[in-house]
Amino acid sequence: MSKFLTVSPSPHIFAGSAINKLMTGVVIALLPAFVVSVVFYGTGAIIVTLLSVLFCVLFEYLIQKFILNTEVRVNDGSAVVTGVLLAFNLPSNLPWWIIMTGALVAIGIGKMTFGGLGNNPFNPALVGRVFLLISFPVQMTTYPVPAGFDTGYADAVTGATPLSIIKEGLSNNMTIPELMKEVPGYWELFIGKLGGSLGEIAGAALILGLIYMLIRKIITWHIPVSIIVTIVLFTGILWQIDPRTNADPLFHLLTGGILLGAIFMATDYVTSPMTYLGMIIYGVGIGLITVIIRVFGSYPEGVSFAILIMNGFVPVINRYIKPKRFGEEVKNG
Repeated sequence: MSKFLTVSPSPHIFAGSAINKLMTGVVIALLPAFVVSVVFYGTGAIIVTLLSVLFCVLFEYLIQKFILNTEVRVNDGSAVVTGVLLAFNLPSNLPWWIIMTGALVAIGIGKMTFGGLGNNPFNPALVGRVFLLISFPVQMTTYPVPAGFDTGYADAVTGATPLSIIKEGLSNNMTIPELMKEVPGYWELFIGKLGGSLGEIAGAALILGLIYMLIRKIITWHIPVSIIVTIVLFTGILWQIDPRTNADPLFHLLTGGILLGAIFMATDYVTSPMTYLGMIIYGVGIGLITVIIRVFGSYPEGVSFAILIMNGFVPVINRYIKPKRFGEEVKNG
């Protein structure tokens, strides 16, 4: 029997179960953050997450089956991961039809339009999130106040996030020391007792997920560390220059979506660079853009936009920063 070289589009896998195992590992890493969100946001966190996953899986199945007429591969787990990550970027009181819209955009436009898993240039969950943020800004920025497990889905009390408190206060000529009295302390920020999207409130749980994925070698340290170090250095410089108008680095790390974005969104296999050096450049870019938007922009958060912008630069990074070709001669001296 003659042997042929098979040429096919990404993703390229060694075994049929490789993608399933990777996606299962990501879901396991997200479980601690999900538990924290349920503890603080109650049934709303469960409903939003289940609906997001259900709609993402459903839309991927329908598009593959009836529009693209290709092999249905929803069992690879990627739609589930997209659904969980989309939910983690949403408030816990978001109406079901907005969640459905976000799932349709994430899967239909962010993923399947480009050919499905392995071909999408932008993170699908963030495509869905940013679309909803632009289309439904009021609903997407009305965050419930953490009130415990008994919190209902529709009757949650809403309030401002720490980032929005700081941004609004600075626009009213208040100082950072004054505004810090109105936001939760660092410990509360670390364990998740603050307003925000589901996955933005659980710093400690997200770090547990990072440790798990590093141990299981699901991701490498290059992207998360480069993002975090860049943000710490950039915000630290600004804080040292003028602590009255710039928050300290720890506050930035523990608020908003920096940890969620750095650990779970920016490390997406398809939309991040191939080489370690490329990953570091990619992470530094995300960190710089995030701080620029947060500090100098009108929007209090910038992680989602920063990741999507750098997703667009990944082909350029991959083109100019390549590993040595197999068999390439290395010149000495």
